[in-house]
This record gives sequence, C-alpha cells and structure tokens, in this order.
Amino acid sequence: MDELLAKMDGEMEVRGLREVTREAYLGQVRRFGRRCGRPLEEATLEDVEAYLLYLTRERCLTASTRNQCAAALRFLFGNTLGRKEWVGQLPFARVPKKLPLVLSGTEVQRLLGSFDAVTHETLAALCYGAGLRISEACQLSVADIDSARGVLHVRKTKGGKHRQVPLGKRLLSQLRAYYRSERPVGERLFPGQGRRASLCRAAFTEPLRRALKAAKIGKTVTAHTLRHSFATHLIEAGADLRSVQLLLGHACIGSTAIYVHLTHARLGRLPSPLDLLGTHTAKRFG
Repeated sequence: MDELLAKMDGEMEVRGLREVTREAYLGQVRRFGRRCGRPLEEATLEDVEAYLLYLTRERCLTASTRNQCAAALRFLFGNTLGRKEWVGQLPFARVPKKLPLVLSGTEVQRLLGSFDAVTHETLAALCYGAGLRISEACQLSVADIDSARGVLHVRKTKGGKHRQVPLGKRLLSQLRAYYRSERPVGERLFPGQGRRASLCRAAFTEPLRRALKAAKIGKTVTAHTLRHSFATHLIEAGADLRSVQLLLGHACIGSTAIYVHLTHARLGRLPSPLDLLGTHTAKRFG
C-alpha cells in the first residue's frame, strides 16, 4: 500500500493540492484499505460503496467527512489507478446548510487571555485578528509580516491564491511578543518538529480545549470559529461584503454572504411587521 500511496501523493502534489489536503486524503485511503482487507488494486466498486455505507450507518460520520473520503477515493481510483468510470459512481452526500457558531467579543477576549502558551495565543489572535484559517496561520513565514506597510501576506492558502490582510496594531504587538519569547529558528514563524517545516494545525486542538475550559466557554469552538467571528464582527462594524470576501479569500461571494445572517446588529435594526401596524410605515403594505 505504501508504494501506491506515495504515487498518489506525488500525483496530488503535481496537481497543486495543499499539503493538508494531501494528508487528509491519504489518511482516508489508508482507513479504507484496512477496512477493505485486500490490496487497493484489487478493490471493487462494491467494496467502496459498502465502505461509504459503513461510514454512514455504523460510524455515523458527518456528510462533510464522508465527502472527504469519497473525494479521496475518487482521486485514488480515477487518477492513480486509472478507473475513471468509477468517479461518477461515488456520490457525494448532501451537506445540510447550517449557520456557523460565532463568539461574542467578550468571549473572544476571555479566550485570548486563557491560553497557557504564547504560541497558541498568537495562533488564535491570527485566526480572529486577521481571519486566517489555522493551516494558513501555522504556515506563515517571518517574511510574511510587513510591519512597515501594516500588511500580512497569506500565501499558503486554500485554492492557492495569495492575499493580503491588514495587520492591526494589537495583532502586530502580539506577533512581536511571540517572536521575542520564542525566537523561532528558520524562515517559518511557527516551525514544526522533525520533518515538518511548520507546526501541525492539530497541535492547536488541545491548547484550544484547555483555553475554552479556563475561559468558561461551554460552546463547541474550533479554530475556524474564530475566523467566523472575525467575519461576522467586521460586518457588524460596517464592513461591506466584498471587502470581507477578499479578506477571507473566498472565491465566491456566496460563501461570505452567510455572515450577513449572523450579525446581531443587523437583526436588531429589523422591526417586526406586527410592531409597525398602525404606523406610517405600515401604509406601504397596502
């Protein structure tokens, strides 16, 4: 299996898939291989369909996780093993649309003050203060911080598009405090261990859990929650949707529009038609 996975990894890298995506796909294929019980080259379409059904019925995985597995197996069989006719027969599950969780400003402040290490506090500050994905924050280089122009360069992005985001004074101060404390060696701001060039995003999970407990925030919060909060709070502060789209690096403005539905300030300004009855405004209703 290792030789086949190495070949698949090379093909994904040639096609420009990010390292985090490649690792996730390879992990999904390994799990399928162990469950299948036969060499991947000998797996049948029935084996794959049975595995996806197992993930749904027995593992009760979310639609998003099942879709990641389906995408990994589509790549394996469609590209690496050349069975392109299989691709259309491995369907994606329908993902229910739901509004993401957003923290209040007070909760964010409590959370940032509850980390027990400056490294993890700085990662959280980057996710909330600049709207970065945790993978983007982990892969920042020292050279990406342009303090003279007040800009943060985000290069290792989803979709491979470079973008720039404003570098606020408080975030710059946090980055400087981190650098003075940790003195990272090499070009990466958050160097990894062993063969890893950068810190693994999974290394943020446990410190975040401890910080949430210390801050007495009983919500299911991930690093991405801080990015959601960044976007929502910007819109509540009056930022236009297009600007937020560019800051987040969304290819489609529809992905950004969801944050409009989350803004408490906008909801608070919308009156109920019942309260308008008998007023001058109600005459517009006919």
